[in-house]
Amino acid sequence: MQSVLITGANRGLGLGMVKYLLKQNKAEKIFATCRSPSEELQKLLQDNKNLHVIQLDVKNTDKFEEVALQISRVVGDNGLNLLINNAGVTTKYTKINLVKPEQLLENLAVNTIAPIILTKTLLPLLKKASEANSDKPVGIERAAVINMSSVLGSIAQNDQGGFYPYRCSKAALNAATKSMSIDLKKDQILVASMHPGWVKTDMGGNKAPLDVATSINGIFDTIYKLREEDSGKFLQYDGTELPW
Repeated sequence: MQSVLITGANRGLGLGMVKYLLKQNKAEKIFATCRSPSEELQKLLQDNKNLHVIQLDVKNTDKFEEVALQISRVVGDNGLNLLINNAGVTTKYTKINLVKPEQLLENLAVNTIAPIILTKTLLPLLKKASEANSDKPVGIERAAVINMSSVLGSIAQNDQGGFYPYRCSKAALNAATKSMSIDLKKDQILVASMHPGWVKTDMGGNKAPLDVATSINGIFDTIYKLREEDSGKFLQYDGTELPW
């Protein structure tokens, strides 16, 4: 894989993805976006010439074109092979009598609107990668979009209620993933939703059963195996298909 862009890369899963790709030497060019680089990400930047950190608040969609230009200057006609829409926010468990409009709006802006508009903005670069790698099967070695979702976005598996802002935003992201997979099929661009598991991060909390490394290893083991018939699926980090 020549190039990958990961949003929300300053901590948690996003940072774990960057570290995995660098350690495994899995990508020639890694673009990592974040609102403010953490010390760990800055250290990685200093030690790795193939890592490019781009400051971005994904709620600021007006900056997406500028991001696309920065990436284009580096990748040229090779385009962008893989977009991982990872940046996300969540609220605490929210019952119907406590949910607030601002919580719903923030979750929707970061978890749903940003991935859709960023994918739209980077589509010309994804198409370039697909065309440049037309000798390869559909997948991340050619061109792909992975939307980091959550099992809490599954309507079929919702048996606890609550979590209105997060559940609704991730269910909407899953709907967008399905539409993207249909719209981008003609361009041979794979699109899938990925549930990373319940992971020990700032978002997941200390009670989560999975550590970051286990989740990341599973995610990349799974997405490297994805082929054309997997486009439009909702998958767990270990490859298990989840119900919408």
